[in-house]
Amino acid sequence: MITKLILIRHGQTEWNLKKRYCGYIDLELNKNGKLQAGKLHKKMKCQVVHKIYASDRKRAIETAKIVFKNQHIKILPGLREIHFGVFEGLNHDEILEKYPQIYKKWLKDPYCITIPKGENLNIFKRRVVSAIKKIVKENLGKTVAVVCHGGAISIFINHLLKSKDFWTQIPKSTGLSIIEFERDKAKVKVFNDVSHL
Repeated sequence: MITKLILIRHGQTEWNLKKRYCGYIDLELNKNGKLQAGKLHKKMKCQVVHKIYASDRKRAIETAKIVFKNQHIKILPGLREIHFGVFEGLNHDEILEKYPQIYKKWLKDPYCITIPKGENLNIFKRRVVSAIKKIVKENLGKTVAVVCHGGAISIFINHLLKSKDFWTQIPKSTGLSIIEFERDKAKVKVFNDVSHL
């Protein structure tokens, strides 16, 4: 019995476009983000999905509503992006100017550094892994979709691969990843498919 998990990163926001860190801040999709989600909707039309979940941030809910038109979406706060604390809303250069030491350390090893006023990556990992494991357990033998965030998808895939390569597993906007679960074993079948764009 195979359980299929489809992980989808939300569409683009203005802060994504401007390369600003966006975690708990509740932004909507920009025009391009809506177009991206619309293109993914066309791709997903023939895919049977038994249940759909989304983070409680507007960008994830909006993406889910466009991709899965007229279907019920269960909202789970546990699927939120990491809280970037004092980095929220800032871009790379601005953070380097304001918080150079902690930022360089965090980029080098995000598991060992907590951003001031932010969420520790290990706590974030526990939160996301717990939420997704619960989803899988409640939907054995079914196909479920989870619309959330780049960091949340990366931390979960890193968990499955027993890796700590957080930065390389972040999918692009509306990037689609597929994981299959069978007898407690998980296999990443597709990562960051953006062929619809």
